[in-house]
Amino acid sequence: MFSNLKFPKCSLNGISRCRNFSTDKWKSVVGLEVHAQIQSTSKLFSGSPTEFTNPVNRNVSLFDAATPGTLPVLNKRCVEAAVLTALALNCRVNPISTFDRKHYFYADLPAGYQITQQRSPIACNGFIDFHVYAPGVHKHSYAARSCIKQIQLEQDSGKSLHDETRSLVDLNRAGVPLMELVFEPDLCNGEEAAALVKELVNVFECLQTCSCKMEEGALRVDANVSVHKKGQPLGIRTEVKNIGSIRAVAAAINYEIQRQIALLEVGENVVNETRSWNSDSRVTVSMRDKEEKQVRIVL
Repeated sequence: MFSNLKFPKCSLNGISRCRNFSTDKWKSVVGLEVHAQIQSTSKLFSGSPTEFTNPVNRNVSLFDAATPGTLPVLNKRCVEAAVLTALALNCRVNPISTFDRKHYFYADLPAGYQITQQRSPIACNGFIDFHVYAPGVHKHSYAARSCIKQIQLEQDSGKSLHDETRSLVDLNRAGVPLMELVFEPDLCNGEEAAALVKELVNVFECLQTCSCKMEEGALRVDANVSVHKKGQPLGIRTEVKNIGSIRAVAAAINYEIQRQIALLEVGENVVNETRSWNSDSRVTVSMRDKEEKQVRIVL
C-alpha cells in the first residue's frame, strides 16, 4: 500500500539549533517520549470502552483482566490513526510491523507484560518542525526541528491508588490504545521541548487522532535529560516521567538541567534514574534506579 511513497529523511540542515540557555561551560541534551492516547471508542485489543468518566473497573473485559484463554483482536481504528499521524509527521510507514511483549511486574499490569512494538514499529524516521519563543527568555522566535526515531502502538497499564492502609487497582485504563512517539535527543532546553509538544498537539487535534486532554492523561510526556561539558562525551541521563502539562514540560526540564549542572559543579555524579515532576514544589523527585528496574523484552 505504501511501497510507492517516498519519505523525506530527517535533517537539521538550515534549521537554527540549540539556543542553549545554560552556560558557556555546559551543554544540555534533551530527548522526548510522548504517549498519546488514540481517539478511539474501544481499546487496542478488546471491545471495552475507553470513556474516561465511567465508574471504576467498568471498562474491563476478560482480556483486559488477563483471563487465561482470552485472545487479542487488533483495533483497526488505532492502526489507521497511527498511520495518519505518521504521514503527517513525515515518517516512513513500515509495510510490516510486529508486536512484542515488554515484561515487568506491577499490580496494575495484570498480564505481567505490556504489548508494545520494539523491533518493528508501525513507523519510523520522521520529523516535526516548530517555532520556539518564550517571553522573557527569547528576544525573537526561531525555527527548530526534532527528528522522530519511531512511532509505536502499545497498551496502557491500569492505575494504582494508594492510601496509608491499602492499595487499590483500577483497570479502566488497562489496554487503552497509545501511540508512543520516540524523538531523537536533539533538543536543548525546556522551551524547545514545550514548543515541540505544543506543535504536536496542533497536529493531533487537526487529525483527530488524540484528544490531547492532558488533565485526563490522554497526553503524557517523558523527558530524557543530560548535561556535559562542551567538547566532551554525553553525560549520564535521567528520565523525568509523566509530565502532565505543556508548561510543566518546560519547567521540569529546565529544573533538571540546572540540578545536574549543580551536582557536577561540586564534583558529584549524576545518577541514571527515573524522576517525577512535583508541580507544587517545582522540583524533580527520584522514583527508582533505572538500572535496577526489571524489564524484559520478548520479541
